[in-house]
Amino acid sequence: MTTEEKMFHLQTAAMEEARAEGNAIIRQHEEALNGVFEQHCQEAKRQAETRIKAEKVNARQQLNMASSKAQLELKREIGRTQMELKKKLFEEVETLLKEYMETEAYRRLLVEYIEKAAAFADGGEMTIYINSTDADKKDYLEEHTGMELTVSKEDFKGGIRAVLRGRNILIDHAFKGALESEYQKFLFRGGEKGA
Repeated sequence: MTTEEKMFHLQTAAMEEARAEGNAIIRQHEEALNGVFEQHCQEAKRQAETRIKAEKVNARQQLNMASSKAQLELKREIGRTQMELKKKLFEEVETLLKEYMETEAYRRLLVEYIEKAAAFADGGEMTIYINSTDADKKDYLEEHTGMELTVSKEDFKGGIRAVLRGRNILIDHAFKGALESEYQKFLFRGGEKGA
């Protein structure tokens, strides 16, 4: 073999060996890069899942807060509306009460209250008060009950009050206290059957 052939053969062998080593290094580097890429993909997937979970929790919290705020505002609005309706209702009740106080049935009711108070006093000293709005009924009531009546300076919206000073007793058939008590107790019971 000539020197040129030896050199060609040596060059070919060296090139094949260099190619083989280069290919091995490339494969090794490619495998390493694939491994890094796979780890990066898994880590990115874990981070994305964690972020999605966090965003879902955040979205739920925001939704719950918005829902709570809306419910609270709705309850306030319902409360305001109920209060307005309650005031209107009791204004109407007072109007109807004033109309009732002009009827014969109201006069009979006053006679009944006065007679019950007199029976309870059983002859004891007693002062019976009628409301100032009923001053025009005083003579009628005294005539039908035989009792002396006093027109009250305090407006108790109708009815009577009787005071038995000796026994320290107040008989209160005044409408004012009853109306105030009903106003305080009155509640709208929406959605209940039979309410």
